Amino acid sequence: MDTRKEQERADLHRSIWNIANDLRGSVDGWDFKQYVLGMMFYRYVSENITNYIDKVQHEAGDTGFNYAELPDEEAATARDFLINTKGFFIKPNDLFWNVLKRADKDDNLNVTLDTIFKNIENSAIGTASEPDFKGLFDDLDVNSNKLGGTVAERNKRLVKLLNGIAEMKLSYKDNTIDAFGDAYEYLMGMYASGAGKSGGEFFTPQEVSELLTKITLVGKTSVNKVYDPACGSGSLLLKFAKILGKENVRNGFFGQEINISTYNLCRINMFLHDIEFDKFDIAHGDTLTSPSVHHRDDVEPFEAIVSNPPYSIKWEGDDNPLLINDERFSRAGVLAPKSKADMAFIMHSLSWLAADGTAAIVCFPGIMYRGGAEQKIRKYLIDNNFVDCVIQLPDNLFYGTSIATCIMVLKKSKIDNSTLFIDATKECVKVTNNNKLSEENIENILKLFTDRKDVEYESKLVANSDIEAQDYNLSVSTYVEQKDTREVIDIVELNKNITEIVARENILRAEIDKIISEIEVGA
Repeated sequence: MDTRKEQERADLHRSIWNIANDLRGSVDGWDFKQYVLGMMFYRYVSENITNYIDKVQHEAGDTGFNYAELPDEEAATARDFLINTKGFFIKPNDLFWNVLKRADKDDNLNVTLDTIFKNIENSAIGTASEPDFKGLFDDLDVNSNKLGGTVAERNKRLVKLLNGIAEMKLSYKDNTIDAFGDAYEYLMGMYASGAGKSGGEFFTPQEVSELLTKITLVGKTSVNKVYDPACGSGSLLLKFAKILGKENVRNGFFGQEINISTYNLCRINMFLHDIEFDKFDIAHGDTLTSPSVHHRDDVEPFEAIVSNPPYSIKWEGDDNPLLINDERFSRAGVLAPKSKADMAFIMHSLSWLAADGTAAIVCFPGIMYRGGAEQKIRKYLIDNNFVDCVIQLPDNLFYGTSIATCIMVLKKSKIDNSTLFIDATKECVKVTNNNKLSEENIENILKLFTDRKDVEYESKLVANSDIEAQDYNLSVSTYVEQKDTREVIDIVELNKNITEIVARENILRAEIDKIISEIEVGA
């Protein structure tokens, strides 16, 4: 176990828990999460712009330069330069650490912060970064009654929030953990059942993200760009920056998210991971009916697609007569059922996959065996040799659901006419009430994936003609035999033992009868 990583994670969790205690009773879990992450973002952009301009000045010879100490009037001369390079501008007086210094003496702290947040967003208006900054602070409502019934009460809690964020060890480059992602996961764990929100709807555990990413990167050291059509907070996309290095995702990070709050968090997440505004394109909207990939001039297919779309949600389906003629879905000749959009996400991803690309998509297991339209779509996928692999994962990996999900891996240029099935249900470690993929588990699954051969009880390479014979059933259990873990009984030995027991019983019974007989005679 990486001791430093665990210590950093424990320190971060402790900081978040302390803030939760400070705000307990005033802000519920879901809103609390928005306040913590929004304020983390404010601290980050403050440090990011300060470090950037300081480095520029130091390299130019002015080693004593400190942007945080510069008068606002002097800083304004660099406004256009900073907006063009960083995508936004913050006056020195508005920086996180400067506001913190005077926060407990500022009777209008809520107004101060609200103005600062609006100024940051407004600085991007009319520039290329405007869509990336617009509405980012919408969920951080410093004037909300949830923070307190009076201005004084709200400001008191805002001071606690600022102090709590200041105490966090958030070195975005030196930490061994993904600080923002880990904070998000911890918050989801704290409040997954609160406020009617499902944690699994918004977050993919980092270890699952790592597995999906590595599956799409087999044999590659760089990709043109990555895409997640149901990107949530962006954790899947950002694994590529962590594993490959952001410079090796040449044309950037693309995603779409239907939930407005989660969409805002995703854009914040991009900034927190130091992805420049011109290197990501996250859109808000319904991927299935209004796909964002059409809104760019750059429509080159994606070499890597990763996704954990919502399981079996409703969609328009054949109620919308335009969808059956949509090139994403028309090739299968049928639309996914209106009550279960899972296969629609599969078909959408396939349509945007590059010829040499790989898509790895977390799936609800029912789509692998259900009949009707889903069976017809599976037939299309198998007959055209698009399914590279199906991996059965352990249960209890995700927040919000305990089901054992699957991963469907898609490719358009396979070298064989077969599909690999992997049973990875035993590849996990128990952590409290959940299962988790360890580094060893991930490597074991990847080895089965790359070796692409039969391993008893673990993997099976199946000819597509055999899948056809099984009515296009793609359930792993259909092809990979489960190991029988029941105790083996030796019948011969068992019968011998029974015979010996019966013989001993007969002897005992005879001895008991003898004793009783002697007692009766004596009586």
